[in-house]
Amino acid sequence: MKDLCKLFIAFFRIGLFTFGGGYAMLPMLQKEVVEKYKWATEEELMDYFAVGQCTPGVIAVNTATFVGYKQKGIMGGIIATLGVVFPSIIIITAIASVLSNFSDYPIVQHAFAGIRIVVAALVLNVVIKMYKTAVVDRLGIVIFLVSLILGLILSLSPVVYIIVSALIGVLYQKQGGFKKL
Repeated sequence: MKDLCKLFIAFFRIGLFTFGGGYAMLPMLQKEVVEKYKWATEEELMDYFAVGQCTPGVIAVNTATFVGYKQKGIMGGIIATLGVVFPSIIIITAIASVLSNFSDYPIVQHAFAGIRIVVAALVLNVVIKMYKTAVVDRLGIVIFLVSLILGLILSLSPVVYIIVSALIGVLYQKQGGFKKL
């Protein structure tokens, strides 16, 4: 029961203090799941996040479900999922009841603009950390650069990039690849 409470509280904090969606949750997920509780390694968290992006639903919810399930089975998945969504339910209900009255105020618009800037900085920080962990060979650099460029040019689903990259990784591994830089 104590572990389930830890899961709920950790994911409640992540849901409560993260603005901007799944990508913005990456820094807190990394801090809580990898550094503080050691429920997953950086590589596992990236895998959960990648699969969470490919599966239907919200990335943060899917990731919370994966981490919770890994720790405490089905009940852990349910508890972690409830933890991450509960703050949003409370906050959205409260904001929806008053925001329509204040949304045209310049101060509210500027506050949200400031929040978006901070979220972008947090996401960039996580991208840099993930790059250092994930890109370990020349093929990784190529996949990263091609995915980045295509992602900026095309509007393909992230699922396409993940599946193609996974296939390339499997084929490359069969050829005896993956030598560290």
